[in-house]
Amino acid sequence: MTATEVKVQKVVLIGQGYVGLPLAMRAVEAGYDVVGIDLDTTRTKRLGAGESFVEDVPSERLAAALETGRYRASGDYADAADFDICVITVPTPLREGIPDLSHIEAAGRAIAAHVRPGCTVILESTTYPGTTEELLRPLLEEPSGLRAPEDFHLGYSPERIDPGNPIWQLENTPKVVSGIDEASRERVRAFYDRLVERTVMVTSTRTAELTKLLENTFRHVNIALVNELAIFAGQLGVDVWEAVDAASTKPFGFMPFRPGPGVGGHCLPIDPSYLSWQVKRELGHSFRFIELANDVNDRMPEHVVQRIVMGLNARRKPVNGSRLLVLGLAYKKNVGDSRESPAILVAEALRKLGADVHAVEPYAEPGHMPAGIELVELTDAELTAADATVVLTDHDVFDYERIAELGRYVFDTRNRCRGANVERI
Repeated sequence: MTATEVKVQKVVLIGQGYVGLPLAMRAVEAGYDVVGIDLDTTRTKRLGAGESFVEDVPSERLAAALETGRYRASGDYADAADFDICVITVPTPLREGIPDLSHIEAAGRAIAAHVRPGCTVILESTTYPGTTEELLRPLLEEPSGLRAPEDFHLGYSPERIDPGNPIWQLENTPKVVSGIDEASRERVRAFYDRLVERTVMVTSTRTAELTKLLENTFRHVNIALVNELAIFAGQLGVDVWEAVDAASTKPFGFMPFRPGPGVGGHCLPIDPSYLSWQVKRELGHSFRFIELANDVNDRMPEHVVQRIVMGLNARRKPVNGSRLLVLGLAYKKNVGDSRESPAILVAEALRKLGADVHAVEPYAEPGHMPAGIELVELTDAELTAADATVVLTDHDVFDYERIAELGRYVFDTRNRCRGANVERI
């Protein structure tokens, strides 16, 4: 290396899914040498072949990253050796209502063997306040014999990925950054300053961890409010969709949330429960807003099923033996992510009631669709053959005018269809 050459920093990203892969691509584009670690061998093979499974990362962008020679996907932690920066973006699910941090623990133990003086480790996985310092820090320190912040840097930066959002993506979404001391905060900020347009520094990792939970709890509670309002508004003979649109014209003091069949994805059904669990464990109190929101949103799939059964009954059709066409199984529109999807809960409940359920999911992830439900294309024949067509995930590729025209009975949970044969949630 000559005096004018600068060593390219090595970044290891643990987890190459909806959070880790876009981050990996952006890091390559910012000039880092990136290794994406993922224990799913099918996933790493697809990535190595230039095949993206994340809608926000076109295969062309992945191919461009591979062509630089500065990105590779691997299932072997040996490839993490000599890293300068490691970012952990693994899932944090709930197991019987209790936070499951086993993926963070596994990643921490695996990467600890490669922690060296001066390196930086950043956690992005959503979790309760205290995880970075109380859980991850000892996992990194004990095997390595090094201490943070004396020997290496440690920080937390919550992910803010919104899959399928064409406007707000990684680069232009402000990034909250933190560290366990001032030097760590500066290292974390310096890394993300090269990736995003704006970083927002907070004073502690606990604050950054709470920030993420606050963002999702806010959405969760307000969605629950409008979901329950939709149930009562329908019984009162009021169009809740029109009311929300009208309220949205107020230029201050109101933010629109719209009803649906429930909440899904890795955030809303899970993240608020991390906060309520910690409040209960450490303070002995119930977080009543979160518990109430959980109750309302968890009941929405059941409400949708009841409405469909009632709609079929009104048309002298029992749900048992009826042919139902379900549109969308992903948890939100224009993505294939079906984690915690309320659409799947509705489809499976209808199948258990004896319905012959066909489903259209153009973004289906192989191996992630429910058994016993036949995946089909959205054709005129499928629409006319169905006793009921149910709009659960409103992908933009669906022709809603055609659905309303050909569907004998359409139950729409997303307010996309119009017609005398259409009922809305």
